[in-house]
Amino acid sequence: MRNILINFLILCLIQPVFPQEPKEFINNTFLKKLNSDQSYKALRSEIVARFANTPAGHWGEFVKGVDEKIITEKKIVAFTFDACGGKKGSGYDNELIDFLRNERIPATFFVTGKWIDAQFNTFINLSRDTLFEIENHGLNHKPCSNKRESAYGIHGTANMGEAFDEIEANAIKIKAITNHRPRFYRSATAFIDESCAGMAARLGITPVSYQVLSGDAVPFTPDSVIEKNVLKNISPGAIVIMHFNHPERNTKEAIEKIVPKLRQMGYTFVLLKDFELTSDNRKERGEVKTGTKAEKKGHQESAKPK
Repeated sequence: MRNILINFLILCLIQPVFPQEPKEFINNTFLKKLNSDQSYKALRSEIVARFANTPAGHWGEFVKGVDEKIITEKKIVAFTFDACGGKKGSGYDNELIDFLRNERIPATFFVTGKWIDAQFNTFINLSRDTLFEIENHGLNHKPCSNKRESAYGIHGTANMGEAFDEIEANAIKIKAITNHRPRFYRSATAFIDESCAGMAARLGITPVSYQVLSGDAVPFTPDSVIEKNVLKNISPGAIVIMHFNHPERNTKEAIEKIVPKLRQMGYTFVLLKDFELTSDNRKERGEVKTGTKAEKKGHQESAKPK
């Protein structure tokens, strides 16, 4: 009965509820309106109660219930690009996106509510391009934690209620603007605890990390280093993490070199939504019967995201 209620409330909440006026979607305004919505409050209370006594579990980029790669033996790669938002993370790498479009390279974009606020028209333009897939990077770019863990100096959510808002409010915001509810969620910095991964799954959202760390998040990283990081770690089904919110960095220059070399190696490029991913949470829901987790790799200390 509880599962039926949760599913019903989610269906109610994913309908567009606000007009497409940028000021209506500013994070603080949007969340305030959601918190006055009875369906949102009911779902929030239900989820928080369900996970009230759930231990946080492990904290990291590769924890139980988080996807790291596509289940396949074929030479396919999913390029994923984060847009983090905030004072130093609200840019837009137009030349990078132009390259992807010109080369017809599918890409998955994980965007925060903060970045949407800063780049509203650009966001709408990207969401209408079927070459791309828009996914959830959190409302305020806070690592998803049950007990205010931090990663790279960024404080995470303090409790399950705040974690719920970080995931679900941004999912509703993206749905309200684009008429598309995100399927996937990447926590800020990619760090997340097991309880938050389970909560995301309960909301019908699959948490995603990565298999290949490009290193483009580090200021002044040469394009040759980004290229090397990707090419030396690539394998069938790899999820590559990069960024498209820092045009001053070398992501575009690197990917111009990476793409032709991967093509020479026989790789093609895909969207996450078109393939099964590895995940214990999805196995628990019966969506994935087989598949092994990708080899665990931690962030290099120098690769501080955003």
